[in-house]
Amino acid sequence: MKATTLVGILLIILGIVGLAYPRITYTTREKIVDLGPIEATKETKKAVPLPPVLGGLSLAGGMILLVAAGKSR
Repeated sequence: MKATTLVGILLIILGIVGLAYPRITYTTREKIVDLGPIEATKETKKAVPLPPVLGGLSLAGGMILLVAAGKSR
């Protein structure tokens, strides 16, 4: 397989995932109190939104790369 084909397939997969999951969620832990054996932590969930345009552009770019790779054979 050529590098163009692999990058095209990767972009298509990333585009589909980006459209299926519109945000990336992660959890952070912050230590509030640390007094010897006593410890208190705070967990905060945060989300990074992914615009649907980003997933669509990735999907379209991957398709264009696959078509371009197919024509160059």
